[in-house]
Amino acid sequence: MKIIKNKISIEELREMSKNMFGNLVKVMVDIEKKIMAVDAPMHADLLEFLIEKEQSEPKNLWGINIYPEKTGDDFIEFDSMMNLKPAFGNMTRGVDNEAIRKIIIEIVKSLT
Repeated sequence: MKIIKNKISIEELREMSKNMFGNLVKVMVDIEKKIMAVDAPMHADLLEFLIEKEQSEPKNLWGINIYPEKTGDDFIEFDSMMNLKPAFGNMTRGVDNEAIRKIIIEIVKSLT
């Protein structure tokens, strides 16, 4: 697992994706701190890693998958059990709030 505060190369993400079924990289994005954690078998591992190492708050953490071989809208997939946050109005594994999705996309763009 690795915390990304600066840039990570697409090539490094490609290498990480080779370890995952489906050539994806699991990512947890902290929308408050504008950082992300990458490279774990489960989003839950990345969530705990950010809470422990960066004192991230669970309400600010959103799980996505990155497909380094793809571009455009296919590069990011909003799908994680960690996104089920009924107390915050998110009732799906996706990210229902358009504003939060935009923030996540901007953070990913700035770090990749």
